[in-house]
Amino acid sequence: MRALCWHGTGDVRVDTVDDPKIEDPGDAIVKITASGICGSDLHLYNGCMPTMEKGDILGHEPMGIVVEVGSAVKKLKRGDRVVVPFTISCGKCFFCKKKLYSCCDTSNPNAEIARKTMGHSLAGLFGFSHMLGGFAGGQAEFLRVPFADVGPLKIETDLSDEQVLFLSDIFPTGYMAAENCGIEQGDTVAVWGCGPVAQFAIQSAWMLGAGRVIAIDRVSERLKMAQEKGRAETINFDQHNVYDRLQEMTGGRGPDRCIDAVGCEAHAAGTLGTVLDNVKSAVSLSGDRGYVLQEAIMSCRKGGTISVPGAYVGYPDKLPFGAFMNKGLTMKSGQTHL
Repeated sequence: MRALCWHGTGDVRVDTVDDPKIEDPGDAIVKITASGICGSDLHLYNGCMPTMEKGDILGHEPMGIVVEVGSAVKKLKRGDRVVVPFTISCGKCFFCKKKLYSCCDTSNPNAEIARKTMGHSLAGLFGFSHMLGGFAGGQAEFLRVPFADVGPLKIETDLSDEQVLFLSDIFPTGYMAAENCGIEQGDTVAVWGCGPVAQFAIQSAWMLGAGRVIAIDRVSERLKMAQEKGRAETINFDQHNVYDRLQEMTGGRGPDRCIDAVGCEAHAAGTLGTVLDNVKSAVSLSGDRGYVLQEAIMSCRKGGTISVPGAYVGYPDKLPFGAFMNKGLTMKSGQTHL
């Protein structure tokens, strides 16, 4: 089959590779009909994610038609149309029983590598490094899906692929980002980033009762979408100091809830600090740029909440943890529990 494969930083190719096979009775094989490209794929492309190997198949936002199932699969059959979530979860462990599916204790065969980096392993993820299982991703003609009775969502309507594909990652990630904020009726929610996850977080914030949504980015097309489709007020961080502008817009109190929908490759207005961070990233002294977390901590109102759906892989530095503690802030984060 043909698949999109990682060969190094900035080097992604379409290769011919072996077709996937049933390796466990709980597996299914899906013929891919659509697959998204996630902002997190940029972390792989740019070399930020450790334990990538040449030839790894990318992609964690796929959907398609089931063409084969293992002997233990009960909920799927050949011909079923499914969306495949990016997390791989067993459905039976301590965390899965609590519906914390991205924290699955069972699905990552390389859990020990993850433990050395993060203290504990999260679930295996499709197409997202060997530290997180080394599973082939869905930017390919076919995909092996472990624990096939747990993750895949059957689509039993005539909705097009384009209408349901985002259920694999982007929409539930944006929704969980807003949900993690603990939004109360009328709250002001500030969202850093106006990419796909952020756009869904904006819409979800309204669904959960926000009174105002403020979107922060510097790309004009993204800001326009947040304003026109998301009904958000906007801040272009190339034109305004974000902290100052947020305080002006909230009467000095700060937003009630803040969402970091950017993650480890954040950009900031050019300063000596950003130049130094870029140099450190280039020589692997610090993999994560924490500008958004810095701004969110400083900007959020006292007693507020910060939600972090943006992906981090290492150790962002210069975080104002004293402000975080003394302002009584709460932070919730994580891969999405689809």
